[in-house]
Amino acid sequence: MTKFARITVDPAQMGGVPCIRGQRIPVATVVGLVAEGMTEAEILGAYPDLERQDIREALQFAAEAVGERELPLAIP
Repeated sequence: MTKFARITVDPAQMGGVPCIRGQRIPVATVVGLVAEGMTEAEILGAYPDLERQDIREALQFAAEAVGERELPLAIP
């Protein structure tokens, strides 16, 4: 996980949830905002402590995290 310089995991902060640069902004929150259709500019406006690269790295982190897990099969 050292390749993600902007993602921090601290068991003493937010229960160890991956966050952006030691702030109390979880990666999941950023990814969720993108999934809801917010633009980069809207996210940065809502979270002024974030930087554009934080959003990109959050998405990269999430993509890698999902890629490392075996997904359950859908039951029709």
